[in-house]
Amino acid sequence: MFSSERLKGIDVFVCVADCGSFTAAADRMSLTGSAISKAIARLESRLGVRLFHRTTRRLALTDAGVAFYRTCTGVLADLEEAELSLHAENTEPRGRIRIDLPGAFGRLLALPIILQFAQEHALLHPHISFSDRLIDPVEEGVDIAVRIGGSDVWPAALGHRYLGSEWHIFCASPAYLSKHGTPVTDRDLEQHQCIVYGWADGTVSPWSFAGKHPGEIERRSIAAKFVVGDGEGLVIAVTAGCGIAQLPSWLIKRQLEEGTLVEVLPHLATTGMAINLVWIKNRQTLPKVNALLEKLGAHLLPSASNI
Repeated sequence: MFSSERLKGIDVFVCVADCGSFTAAADRMSLTGSAISKAIARLESRLGVRLFHRTTRRLALTDAGVAFYRTCTGVLADLEEAELSLHAENTEPRGRIRIDLPGAFGRLLALPIILQFAQEHALLHPHISFSDRLIDPVEEGVDIAVRIGGSDVWPAALGHRYLGSEWHIFCASPAYLSKHGTPVTDRDLEQHQCIVYGWADGTVSPWSFAGKHPGEIERRSIAAKFVVGDGEGLVIAVTAGCGIAQLPSWLIKRQLEEGTLVEVLPHLATTGMAINLVWIKNRQTLPKVNALLEKLGAHLLPSASNI
């Protein structure tokens, strides 16, 4: 059962963190400095952690304090929005919304949609981050995330919607193909300069090849001339004529249209990772979350199941 004790001191804590001192927070809240200090001490005692580093010159949040502040500001903002949303006329998306996007995909495809949405709703304040790692939206306070790949089984606290899958193709620049020839079979790649994705620990990502039967995919390590640990960096390298790369078609759509890159070995192209829209279920009813989910669901991948 929820206890109202959990709410005690939260407003004081947030005010102190925002003001940077007990004195300034006391002035803002019309309380004494002693009352502010005691409220923070009780809150720290109840939580069992220190929320602030205190010196004679400086007051700063601890790591635990930073995490708690992020949660508290979200809770207070949601309470305010929930009150406003009780009135029929206040269904306008408003307030702070946390969104996390995969790096290149987010910048190229999702960000323009979110920026347009924010311009249409002046009371909305998006906080957008970019990461390609797996995240826990609940723990990190992320309202909506777009993810490439992920588990087949999603936690009960999360809602998710499959938007489509990547389409991985082989490509090279016209200049490279003019100099080195165009591969016809996968074995021809052994005679070419291949550019692959790799990580800092020295491991590299294998390439995928369509098999003889529908839906069959063979993953194979390739001898690489270049290893690049960034998707957009791969695009730069292959466009510069350094070799052949396997890339998702969404990442090189513009280059293919302009002719600075061309597809090779089209019969070996494969379906890549799934693209999902993910959100915290108990926040979906908030107008800001629900409206942005509808916008991204309708416009992020509007027509293609594979991109």
